[in-house]
Amino acid sequence: MPPRLAEPYEVPASLWHRPDMLAALKTRDIGAVFRLVRQYGGLSQTAIGSLTGYSQGKVSAIMSGNQQVTALEVFERIADGLHMPDQARMALGLAPRDLAAAFIPRQDPHPTGPPPTVDLVPHGEDETEVRRRDFVGLAGAALFSAVVAQTLTRDEEAAAGDDLAAALTEYPAADSPLPELPQLAAAVANAKRTYQACRYSEVASMLPALIRSLRLACATLDGDVRLKAYALSAGAHHVAASILLKQEDKGLAWLAADRSVHAAEASESPLMMASSARIITHALMDGGHHGAATGVASSAAQRLNAALSQPSPNDLSVYGTLLLRGAVAAAQHGNRHTAAELLDEAEDAGRRLGYDGNHMWTAFGPNNVLCHRVNIALSLGDAGTAIENARRIDISALPVNERKATALLDTSRAFLAWGKHDRALYVLRAAGDIAPEEITTRPATHRLVRDILATAPVSIRREAREYAQSLGVTA
Repeated sequence: MPPRLAEPYEVPASLWHRPDMLAALKTRDIGAVFRLVRQYGGLSQTAIGSLTGYSQGKVSAIMSGNQQVTALEVFERIADGLHMPDQARMALGLAPRDLAAAFIPRQDPHPTGPPPTVDLVPHGEDETEVRRRDFVGLAGAALFSAVVAQTLTRDEEAAAGDDLAAALTEYPAADSPLPELPQLAAAVANAKRTYQACRYSEVASMLPALIRSLRLACATLDGDVRLKAYALSAGAHHVAASILLKQEDKGLAWLAADRSVHAAEASESPLMMASSARIITHALMDGGHHGAATGVASSAAQRLNAALSQPSPNDLSVYGTLLLRGAVAAAQHGNRHTAAELLDEAEDAGRRLGYDGNHMWTAFGPNNVLCHRVNIALSLGDAGTAIENARRIDISALPVNERKATALLDTSRAFLAWGKHDRALYVLRAAGDIAPEEITTRPATHRLVRDILATAPVSIRREAREYAQSLGVTA
């Protein structure tokens, strides 16, 4: 057991900005890092060992090059022990401690120009050289170990799925207590908020009881409160369908989407009907019915637009999101012209709104339109255009983690299609920093990991394999 320091020691902040230190961090040469800490920070080998959990002999062996550090969890421990700032952690390939700072640029309290953007895809550098600091932040082993440890077992997942299936199909129990509408409204809002935070297992566990309560409310209430109960039911079933689509449970997803549409119609709210058209469009696309999906989204958008003389932010957001759904469906159908037209109309709606908000839980706005341009270019086989559009996204302006993660995953797919496996992997891992369950639980993301692993060049094959193994993904 190495002796403890008599008093805490802090490595000078200036040391982490030295070019030779940054070079050592980028190559993960811990021996060089320790030598620089000793030379310019004044720490003895014993002091370094005390901070990092090593004996003096182990520190000496690492500094001399006789032993190498390769495990991610050890890099994490060393970074923590030496109190590395986020710039140094990211150079070492670890997630920054302040993830928000990594995504949201520091802004002048009195800005004079347009808001800064986070450059997902740097310009003007050698494409064979990856600068990890440009990629929002990577996930360290400690983060993913924690995430994997918290996931449900297969038996627990099956039980949760069965409970949701039962809630979607059974009749409400006659002797159940009638729920209070304000409580139900708060519960639906919480479910939507939790979904947009990408805590999918958490929201899946709360949905069965919520759906049962809403069905009882719709069956027993009357008048205006019954219409409100139907609107809430439409929202809850929308969330359920979204979760099931991510899990690729097509049958239940269709059922939940259908329940959402019927509840929206019963609510007699044009805005709710238009909002629920979004999820049925998504379900149609998931089933490969892209032409029908384009028609449903376009028609719903036209009906909503015709009914609006002075659209509110809610109206513009639902209208714009319907146009985006239609554009994605058209692109997947190979219809470039329709996709371009609907995208341009959505862009106009985003300009009219003027910012990226989350009205009606849509996360709609100008940057959301750019995210869909990335996805659509990728669907049409133009990875270069997808990456150019990704360059324009201000990810800090996107209001919810689910949209941020989706933008990063589409960018990762574009890099993979472009043959830039290193960047595809780093952007994928950045998505995991903000939305771990997008990585650990989604079959589509696991397929992306397998695709990167299967075609990775020798230079990153080991890193790709270790990352896949940390997720339990096999080739």
